[in-house]
Amino acid sequence: MDDRASSEPNSGPDPTRQATTATEQTVDGPPIERIDSAFAVYDVHVDGEQLVYYGDPRKPPEELLQDLWPVFRSHGYEPRFSTRYGEYVLVAEPTSVGIDGIPWTNILLLLATVVSTLFAGSMWYHIDPISNPTEMWRAWPFTVAILGVLGVHEMGHYVMSRYHEVDASLPYFIPVPTLIGTMGAVIKMKGRMPDRKALFDIGVAGPLAGLIATIGVTIVGLHLPPTVAPDSVVQDPNAIQIQLGYPPLLELLAAAFDQPLYRDDPAMAVNPVVIGGWVGMFVTFLNLIPVGQLDGGHILRAMTGRFQETIAALVPGVLFGLAAYLYYVSGYSGNSVLIWAVWGLFTAVLASVGPAHPVRDDSLGTGRFVLGLITFVLGVLCFMPVPIEIIE
Repeated sequence: MDDRASSEPNSGPDPTRQATTATEQTVDGPPIERIDSAFAVYDVHVDGEQLVYYGDPRKPPEELLQDLWPVFRSHGYEPRFSTRYGEYVLVAEPTSVGIDGIPWTNILLLLATVVSTLFAGSMWYHIDPISNPTEMWRAWPFTVAILGVLGVHEMGHYVMSRYHEVDASLPYFIPVPTLIGTMGAVIKMKGRMPDRKALFDIGVAGPLAGLIATIGVTIVGLHLPPTVAPDSVVQDPNAIQIQLGYPPLLELLAAAFDQPLYRDDPAMAVNPVVIGGWVGMFVTFLNLIPVGQLDGGHILRAMTGRFQETIAALVPGVLFGLAAYLYYVSGYSGNSVLIWAVWGLFTAVLASVGPAHPVRDDSLGTGRFVLGLITFVLGVLCFMPVPIEIIE
């Protein structure tokens, strides 16, 4: 949500508004005298659950909201400045932090993602899920690994949202028939960030929590037996091979625990649980790209203020350049570098939309700034130039 005022057509006074003078106010919002220093109220209207204050601003919109935000929040409302029928208004909407009822949509999407990841995971175990659907359950370690790293990542955001009293939904998992059975998970943020500290904490909590889970999953997977491909697959000249790139963090963990990654053995591969850790690392890197509403965009916006938008504008060009370099100079196939071209387009859209703008845009403390730098370094350790290469 932007700090600037939005407007509706100026077509004269609202004919549907029933006048309620400020002195006759019976609503449970902030007292008029708490608002008057920034917004001179001359009328109040109750519109469903909204409180609409008509008046004259005494300060610029951004400064006005900074002053009145804590006043409204203390009474359970979130304000925004706007105009209605040529009149200035403060629209106060009730805030709600927490779960309201049974989140059926979240539950159904989670169950669907369990099925889709079992289906995808069975193929990593060399189980045919179409001819042997009853054997899909054997891929449960892969499903637990994938949903674990994604779920912990999103719950990191959710917990910090609750801590800072910012309304957020539970995670929505996205079931998609891909190599891993999902396109990840998201939470829906409602309302605005109160300050840079909240923006930073909520943004950084997901990658750090998810990365801790990722490292744990990867270590467990490295100690599990590798998968062995059937002879029919190894000897089939028409078989399509999927080769994963390994990020530096995965290489470091394998070296630290003296575990092989089976790069040169066509018949053996790491346990599919390691693939769950690989997914966690790749998701961490993608989320830390510093644009728009991505975690990296939130973190960098909190660290550098509006300078983040300048950095974000450069990101699409970097990703397009990476795709071109890998294709034209390094000789990788189009299917291997397409992901960076797609993310170049995606980040261009995110950069044009812009980052979140906290209400109180004060500077971030040194401790959080250093933690932000460390988080970005960890993100670089999760980067791989060619994540997936399909060899035919």
